[in-house]
Parts: sequence; C-alpha cells; structure tokens
Amino acid sequence: MIENDSPRLDAVFRALADPTRRAMLRRLAHGEHSIGELAQPFAMSLAGASKHVKVLEAAGLVRRTVQGRTHRCRLDGSRLAEAYHWLRDYEPFWADHPDAREGLLRADDAAGAAGHRHNRDRD
Repeated sequence: MIENDSPRLDAVFRALADPTRRAMLRRLAHGEHSIGELAQPFAMSLAGASKHVKVLEAAGLVRRTVQGRTHRCRLDGSRLAEAYHWLRDYEPFWADHPDAREGLLRADDAAGAAGHRHNRDRD
C-alpha cells in the first residue's frame, strides 16, 4: 500500500507536473533515447534536457547509463506503478464521470501541444 505522505510518491508527482518531462517519458515509453534525442523536440540545450532527466531520475522514473560521452535513458515503470496504485483509489470518481475525464485528457493534450509550439517559437 502506498502512503499518502510518501516522499517517493511526492517526487513522482512533482516530476510529472512538468509537461516537458511528461513528453520525455512518453518518448521513453517507446524505447531508449540519448539526452540529445530527448532535447531535440523542444529545441533546448543538452544542459536543459539533462536537468529534466535528473528530476525524472530522482523520482525513480528514468534510469541513465553512460556509453562514452553519450548518456542513454530508459523508462523505469515501477514508480509509475506506485502512482497508479495510489490513483486507483479515486477511479470511481472519474469512472462515474466520463465527460470530465475526456475534458481532462483534452486539456492535457492541448497543454502539451502549446508547450511544443512555445518551444519552437523561441528559436
């Protein structure tokens, strides 16, 4: 059982609060990527991408290996599973309100798209 005051759970939700980090996790769900590959869609520096990866690592969501000068990242889903188990207690609230769930999903997608546009506009 996951405690409400778990520092590990707090770190996961803090890491997931940022749309850039959520997008990075989404990419890592499809396979391993280098820091440069994770930075590319956001037109951010390697240092900026590395800071995001460090937050994901601290939350236990990403594992990094170093191959020469290349840092390779892969998703570690165990902490996501812990967050899911905590959220599952609230499933009756969203399961009974499918329209609200659909609205939240659309808002999250729109926020992600806006973040990508914002990062492209900075170039």
